[in-house]
Formats: sequence, C-alpha cells, structure tokens
Amino acid sequence: MTTTASPAHIAMFSIAAHGHVNPSLEVIRELVARGHRVSYAVPASFAEKVAETGATPVVYTSTLPTDDDPDAWGTELIDNLEPFLSDAEQALPQLAAAFDGDRPDLVLHDITSYPARVLAHTWGVPAVSLWPNLVPWEGYEEEVAAPMTAELKASPRGRAYYARFEAWLAEHGLDTDPDSFVARPRRALVLIPRALQPQADRVDESVYTFVGACQGERADQGGWERPTEAKTVVLVSLGSSFTKLPGFYRDCVAAFAGLPGWHVVLQIGKFVDPAELGDVPANVEVHSWVPQLAILRKADAFVTHAGAGGSQEGLATGTPMVAVPQAVDQFGNADMLQALGVARHLPMDEVTPERLREDLLALLGDPEVPRRAREIQESMAREGGTRQAADLIEAELAGR
Repeated sequence: MTTTASPAHIAMFSIAAHGHVNPSLEVIRELVARGHRVSYAVPASFAEKVAETGATPVVYTSTLPTDDDPDAWGTELIDNLEPFLSDAEQALPQLAAAFDGDRPDLVLHDITSYPARVLAHTWGVPAVSLWPNLVPWEGYEEEVAAPMTAELKASPRGRAYYARFEAWLAEHGLDTDPDSFVARPRRALVLIPRALQPQADRVDESVYTFVGACQGERADQGGWERPTEAKTVVLVSLGSSFTKLPGFYRDCVAAFAGLPGWHVVLQIGKFVDPAELGDVPANVEVHSWVPQLAILRKADAFVTHAGAGGSQEGLATGTPMVAVPQAVDQFGNADMLQALGVARHLPMDEVTPERLREDLLALLGDPEVPRRAREIQESMAREGGTRQAADLIEAELAGR
C-alpha cells in the first residue's frame, strides 16, 4: 500500500521512557523523509533523540517517574495509575499552549499520553495511537481488566481516582469512561509483531493494525564485532529500568563464562557498579549500555527481561531467548515467547547459574527452535514495519 498524502503537520506525543519513545522513532523518521513536518512533544531528556529523526522536539515538563528512578512507581496498581493522570492534568495546559496557532493535521500518540487524545478532540483532528505493546482483545475487559481492578474500584483511593479521571474527561468534552479512554483508542498501529499478541484472533483489526517491528538500522548507536574465537555468543540485558540486580548478573557470569568457546556480553545498566560483580573472566564484556540490536544480529542467545522491544528484537533476529521478566507486560511476553517455542520463561526467584545454563543449552540444542524462529521472522517481515506504518498514517491524512 502506498499513499500520496500531501505534506502535512503531524504532532506526536510521548513520555520520557525508552520503551515508549524508541518504538516510534523509525516511523517518525520515515514520515519526515516523506516530506511531512513532525512536531514531537516529549520531555527534555529525549529531545536530542527525537531531533535526530528530523522531527522538531516540543519540550514539556513531566512529573512522571523516569527510568532513573523505577522504584518511584510504587508497588500497587493504583501507584502505577495515579501518576499518569496527575501528569496529564499538569501537562495539558503546557501542550495546548505549545501548539497554539500551529494546530496539526493529525495527532499521533503513545498509549500513555492522555493529553494527546484530549487535544485531538479539541482540535477536531484524527488521533492514531502508536501502540508499543500488547493490545486488548474482544472480551479483555471482562476476562482480565475487571478482575484486576475490582479491588481498586472498591477502595476509597480507587474511587477517588476514577471520579477525578471522569471529571477531567468531562471537563474537556470526552464522553467516555477512563478505562475505555486508556485502552480503546479510535485507531492504533501496533508496533509489535502479531506473534507476541495474546488472543490475536480476537483483536479488532479494524482498530488495531499490527505493523510489527519498526527497528531501522540504528547506525547512530554504533556497531559490535563478534570475537573471532567465539563459538557461542550470549547477550544479557534487562533493559533500562529494572536493573538493580548485581546478584543476577553474577549468576549469569557463573552460568556462561566457564563454557568453552562462549563469549558473554553483559549489560548491567547504570545502577550497578561493575566492581559488584567480583572477578570477571576475559570472555565476559561488561557494559552499562550496549547497541542491543547490533549485537543480536550476531549473537546466538539472548537473556532478556522480555520487554516489548527486546522480545521483538529477539524474534526479528531469530535469537533463542531465556526470558526473566521483571514487571508489567514482561511476564505475559515471556509466556508468549515460550509458547512460540523460541524461549524459556525463567522466573527471577528460580534463577541460579545451573538453571540459566540448563535452559539456554536446551534451547540451543533443540533443532525445532531455529525452524520456528525462521517462521516467525518471515511472518514479521510480511507485516510491513516502518513503511507500512507510515502508509497507514498517510491514509489517515488522505481522508482528513
């Protein structure tokens, strides 16, 4: 599908989190390359990354916890919900003022950007969500959401949250309940492969279209060379947030460093001092950050937290995975990867060097794993990725 939409002003809205900004960047880069002017609203910490796509950063101040302090999200469901509403209430006036006199033709938004949908309604322009993780299917509310929020809605704090959210939506002319507002967009492009989606056959694809991974070349992140003497390369990364786990990294060194011909690339994040790992053998690289996709293209195995980004990068490169989830959707992703036959789901409380080694060797020794990995790679390629996402966005513009 190729459209011929005339150049337009597109506004994208997101939060300061790698898992929400990064999936959108290649789509934005493609839209700019096609001649569209893109204004990207994001906190200052991501402005430079956005500018590299050719979009114009529209910087606003956010009150949300960042990747620098993941513990600030708390431990209860309500702790995770209230910050997004509070941030939306204070960010909306900032964003309305920033676009005053420069109204876009189309709004793109991450699932967490509540002000974006309000502004699109106010401006009378279409809104499209760039959805970076799994989506609700028909029946999701009854089967998953209702049991999960029942206790919340019965508590004083939960009732106060919903009343406040409903009042905020009504104030801005949106006649919808908070749960539908968050989970049921007008239109969504899903930036994960359909293979990662639970109950995929029950997803309304007139609303949610899977375009798959939009990864790009990421040349700006640098490359990585596989050591010539390495027979097996394993990458270990738990992403950017939940990485304060020196004991886990020590287990990984103990699991793989002693295997003949193995080379380990260990990303430990910015919260762990390499000295906490003790003596590290020469065949283990330790870094606070690595060019993950570049390494996966040359690696044989991946120990991952099963975030949406890491999961689809593992699938796109056909890399067998041991999934050790830490939070939110990662547990469901780990189950999906295991069900696909290309990974093992290893709960963190079951991690030992012996178990890590056993699971990974079993994956690498199973001839069915590469066959299934190739099938998934081929299905992902058919979803279209970045170009398909841009085509569908332009189709929205053509019909405005």
